Amino acid sequence: MGRLQKILIPFLGLVLAFWFYSARENFKPEMLKGKRVIVTGASTGIGEQMAYHLARMGSHILITARTEAKLQKVVERCLELGAASARYVSGTMEDMAFAEHVVKEAETLLGGLDMLILNHVGTSYFGYFNGDVGHVRKLLEINFLSYVAMTTSALPMLKESEGSIVVVSSMAGKVGFPFTVPYSATKFALDGFFSSLRQEFSIQSVNVSITLCILGFIDTGKISAVRSSCEEPSVTSAASPALRLPLPPTLRCHLCFSSRPAVARVHAKHPLLSPPPKSGPKTNFSPRATQNQPPPVRCTFHWSKWKCRPPASH
Repeated sequence: MGRLQKILIPFLGLVLAFWFYSARENFKPEMLKGKRVIVTGASTGIGEQMAYHLARMGSHILITARTEAKLQKVVERCLELGAASARYVSGTMEDMAFAEHVVKEAETLLGGLDMLILNHVGTSYFGYFNGDVGHVRKLLEINFLSYVAMTTSALPMLKESEGSIVVVSSMAGKVGFPFTVPYSATKFALDGFFSSLRQEFSIQSVNVSITLCILGFIDTGKISAVRSSCEEPSVTSAASPALRLPLPPTLRCHLCFSSRPAVARVHAKHPLLSPPPKSGPKTNFSPRATQNQPPPVRCTFHWSKWKCRPPASH
């Protein structure tokens, strides 16, 4: 009997796993036709593209972001793509009153709400944590507290329509990454709040679904800000006095992920820590600044640990 259990239980696990991952999607575009949807952070990037997809499916769309001119263009495009209706409200999510105002506008303009898509994000830096508590507080207000405020305001309508909440989060809210301390903290807060709220809805039999979208790094319009941050000395600086010299234009900072979601690599490459290329343009640094410098350190993230080691010597 014991041997049978050892064989049967893993077999059943494999069958269930196969069924789960091979099950056909039951989503149809018609399911969103006529649905009333709020999309935040919809002037560019992911939010903008989600608005266009909803428009193609014939939804009533209310979008919001800070830049009114961009929102106007997105609304025009949504109407061209077939949205049942498209409107916008411009403002900043730093103000909790504005977050609640957007939901009230949906009630007034759309007569209710079927889906709340929370996608907006505040601007942060890419570099070592600089101890700016004020920046962390501001980012928490935009990236987390405004999500809570909008969800709280929208819940009565979502309960009535048995609707959905979609929260756009990040891998940075599941595992810690260097150079993104304030941003990562806000995403961890989102995961904790909405995962717990989902459990409470299940206990209370509240028929409102909560979906957390865990995304990697996406090449949107905001990626230029990350690239600019990669040129900051704080990203690649070390204790060596040589690194206090001005950074040359050849500084490169790469953030790359492998196809396996659980494995990620961050390479921060500084010309003073790296051996000069065999060919190619020379930097304007004297050899004296680069001699006797340690080799570059490679940091690899695997599951929940960072492992940093210098490259193998040849």
